Amino acid sequence: MNLPDWLSPERMTRHWIWAAPLSAIVIAIDQITKSMVLAEPVFRALDCLSGGICGRIEISTLFDLSMTWNRGVSFGAFQAEGLARWGLFAVTSVIALGFSIWLLGAARRLTALALCLVIGGAVGNLIDRARFGAVVDFLDFSGMYFPWVFNVADASITVGAACLLLDQLLAGRDAKG
Repeated sequence: MNLPDWLSPERMTRHWIWAAPLSAIVIAIDQITKSMVLAEPVFRALDCLSGGICGRIEISTLFDLSMTWNRGVSFGAFQAEGLARWGLFAVTSVIALGFSIWLLGAARRLTALALCLVIGGAVGNLIDRARFGAVVDFLDFSGMYFPWVFNVADASITVGAACLLLDQLLAGRDAKG
């Protein structure tokens, strides 16, 4: 059986061997933290999902735990309900799959790290979207004038995207050399 060129052993690197488990760790941490939030009665998570009042735990003047349901993508962009929810699910799935394929051939460690962080975060949020139709968000830094409530998956996607940008800038600089 002939494999597509992008899956040929000659094009695959070894970075996926450590990066794939790291993605799984990101997914696990994300889902564990979300399950802890969902289990905490103060947050009234399921009532909140149905349109009720969401709960909050004040930690400090800078940081709180605030239960919100995000029907969009990272940091609440592109809110989607009903059929659009499944469209968003499909688009996110295709992106995660594309990044997974890219990971198999990632030539640089930073590229692999960036991709595995984005993949882990995307899958973590996909699990919520499939289960609830929305994503559990709870990390609230509004005391630092950061207006969005987010979760571990969102943070992973953001750090991964920043690493990918840095990697591409460094790769371009090295190519000019």
